[in-house]
Amino acid sequence: MNNLTELANKLLGDGTATKVIGYEEAHGKTRPCFCTEAADTGRLVLDERCTNNIAVYLTKPEIVGGHKVAVTATMPVLRTMVQLAMENQLPDGTTAIVSTEGGEGLAVLPTVGDMERVVAGTPLDISGKERELRERLKAMSREERWQFWLGEMSRCIKCYACRAACPLCYCTRCIVDNNCPQWIQPWASPLASMEWQISRVMHMAGRCVACGACKQACPMGIPIHLLTLSLAEDIQNEFGVAPGSVMDHGNVLSTFRPGDKEDFIR
Repeated sequence: MNNLTELANKLLGDGTATKVIGYEEAHGKTRPCFCTEAADTGRLVLDERCTNNIAVYLTKPEIVGGHKVAVTATMPVLRTMVQLAMENQLPDGTTAIVSTEGGEGLAVLPTVGDMERVVAGTPLDISGKERELRERLKAMSREERWQFWLGEMSRCIKCYACRAACPLCYCTRCIVDNNCPQWIQPWASPLASMEWQISRVMHMAGRCVACGACKQACPMGIPIHLLTLSLAEDIQNEFGVAPGSVMDHGNVLSTFRPGDKEDFIR
């Protein structure tokens, strides 16, 4: 029995959790795993292969309803849990199990405050490859960027996998499901898909934790995460709030400070 299994069993045994959401190995990869009994916890793993953002399940009543949940959290998952807490969407009593520094042990974070301290002490690091792609886009003219994204959106099939994978797309009814009035054209075409993605990215402004779930989920390989990363950079430049940062209250675009810039007013 490994340490993760022992820890999960302890949380289930003492009533701290009635369900553990984590990862298990399957077909040479990892996938989400849901444990409600000690017999299930032997399947749990937590390592660098665990790339799915399983915080997406924390806003689904059919999964967490009636349960006290413990989550085996990678850093992107932990950032998401903190963001959900800031938006009053993290279920009460949710516990995080994280790897300690160096990955040599495990720690339980029983409160949001504990989670916030870990996140605040671990600045978000955008990978070199992603940074290179962003710089390449920034070097383009506005017309070149428009043509680039039109080309990418021409491959979009409007499957909404990006929405389903994003742990911060939790609206009960999405704007694309609203047909009275019809805000977003439902068919797949470059402009209709662009309209959808722009709307989604604006809703993610100041909230995205740069987990890359949208990119991983896209069956067409469209780098839609670059849109949220670019907007996150704009938010940082304008408001001084880095992606994944812990705020005292609210989100950067849903709060007001007397010192905020007002140069958008003409």
